[in-house]
Amino acid sequence: MHIDRIGRLTPHPDINAILARLAEGLNRILGDRLAGFYLTGSLTYGDFDRGSSDIDYLAIMTRELAPNHRAQLEHFHEEIAKSWPEWRERIEGSYITLAMLPHVLPLEAGRPYFNQGAFWKPDPPYGAEWLLNLHVLRECGIALIGPDPHDLIAPIDIADVRAASRRDLLDERVPTLAHPTAYDDPHIRTYVTLTICRILHRAANDEVASKRVASAWVKATYGEPWRTLVERAETWSHGEEMAPPEKVRAFIRFAQRVLE
Repeated sequence: MHIDRIGRLTPHPDINAILARLAEGLNRILGDRLAGFYLTGSLTYGDFDRGSSDIDYLAIMTRELAPNHRAQLEHFHEEIAKSWPEWRERIEGSYITLAMLPHVLPLEAGRPYFNQGAFWKPDPPYGAEWLLNLHVLRECGIALIGPDPHDLIAPIDIADVRAASRRDLLDERVPTLAHPTAYDDPHIRTYVTLTICRILHRAANDEVASKRVASAWVKATYGEPWRTLVERAETWSHGEEMAPPEKVRAFIRFAQRVLE
């Protein structure tokens, strides 16, 4: 995609400028290692909220990062944070290789992952979200550099997507119920509430749905007591309070009963 088109990609001039800077910087730093650079997440399916959403991207490489790349990327992200401090902790990106794309199950090895203003150490492996993210990338992702996602990723069976979604709930969310402080952060409570909505929607529907669509479906399908919780999550913004942790824990248990 030409840089001028990136500058008009979204209704948000500052985000367009960030995406253009990211495209320029990743291309410069990674060179021929960069097979593609993709916008993902809520900006690609009409679900973006300036108060709560992140800018999500994925870099696909021909081979793994060289030892000097991480330091260059860290410095580059710091430059972006200084230019757009509002987004310092709200840019999220993963660096994967072409060899990972055919895998239905996540690999055990970690991948470079940038979130909350820094690269995580050690590199975290994907969980069940691997196939869910890959499915959304193929169906909704926007190529800023490189081929269309459909040309890189083979069609993904919806049954595999549902199985990954169920694992996401049972393997990633349910175990957190045993941790007393897991939902102290209102951002986490919001994120998990909306994620559970998408898990429930995906269990009964084939199409890729935004959090807004999935949330509306959950409210219409299950009603109270979840309607109020979901509406709180939909309207939440950074710095605000959210429904209490016990409500989110109850919602996780409810989804567990539905899927089991």
